[in-house]
Amino acid sequence: MAEQQIGYSKKVMEHFMNPHNVGVIENADGYGKVGNPVCGDIMEIFITVKDDRIEDIRFRTFGCGSAIATSSMVTDMAKGKTLDEAMAITRDDVATELEGLPPRKMHCSNLAADALHEAIRDYRSRQGE
Repeated sequence: MAEQQIGYSKKVMEHFMNPHNVGVIENADGYGKVGNPVCGDIMEIFITVKDDRIEDIRFRTFGCGSAIATSSMVTDMAKGKTLDEAMAITRDDVATELEGLPPRKMHCSNLAADALHEAIRDYRSRQGE
């Protein structure tokens, strides 16, 4: 039987206490916003794109520690990647990179990946793709 994670990993705590890529990009090339009405978490991701790569990425998150940690992690994972590579980042990828999340907090990793994908879709729609 698989062991169920109860607390937070060191990596989650590091990204919560010292999140990376926090902030807003004015006049971003792409913007994604997602939320979960059940828990109240809201995530915004801003991207700038150059030569089909995410050149810069920032986030603003209102929510729990897991929401902040997953936002920080997904921005680290996506920065420098092509748009297609970033679109391939899954909800599970985010949780795995954070060395797991407690089951009741898994929805937070879902929001982070979803916000990234929304920002990329927004960029592509602005480009007429």
